[in-house]
Amino acid sequence: SAIPYMGTDLVQWLWGGFAVDNATLVRFFSFHFLFPFIIAAFTMIHLLFLHQTGSNNPLGINSNSDKIPFHPYFSYKDIFGFVIMLMSLTFLTLIAPYVLGDPDNFIPANPLVTPPHIQPEWYFLFAYAILRSIPNKLGGVIALVMSIAILFILPFTNKFTFQSSQFYPINQILFWIMTITVVLLTWIGARPVEDPYILTGQLLTVIYFLYFIANPLIAIWWETLFK
Repeated sequence: SAIPYMGTDLVQWLWGGFAVDNATLVRFFSFHFLFPFIIAAFTMIHLLFLHQTGSNNPLGINSNSDKIPFHPYFSYKDIFGFVIMLMSLTFLTLIAPYVLGDPDNFIPANPLVTPPHIQPEWYFLFAYAILRSIPNKLGGVIALVMSIAILFILPFTNKFTFQSSQFYPINQILFWIMTITVVLLTWIGARPVEDPYILTGQLLTVIYFLYFIANPLIAIWWETLFK
């Protein structure tokens, strides 16, 4: 609805009416049901291209001469990681399905009362915090979209000589700053809109976007020191 001229029409088109109703729930349920299969399809495409081009290494050089038969050790390693992941997913799904949920989701819906605090799922809280950090409605939506879209520039900015951050100590520090920033943004997104969360979210939003600018520039500067 923040998009000028056609925002309201787009919202009604997505909702299937003037308000959230049965048509909206059916659409979003269908989307959430189909989306994991779409992700699985892209995962298979990713694996296909990985086996077509081969893997790389931190030095970025051809390592075919170093490859040796390592079965069954690497197979055990992969199976162990897969079992741990499957056990964790099974535990979350069957034993504790509500552990990552929001308690407000269990309050019966009332179309006459707006919930005091609306928040998305936990994995979108960092983007939601960025949305709330901009006081303007349209600006917040743009920041929300940019927080996801900016991830697509990483393959184009990652043009370092080495494939790993092992040889870029400053970039290692930046990476952990970024990790802490995303965790804090996730926490801020679940907090109410009040001080000091508002100012903290704005500062973290600036740090979040600065990372994508500073990381390639510092890596280039670091490489020039050794030329």
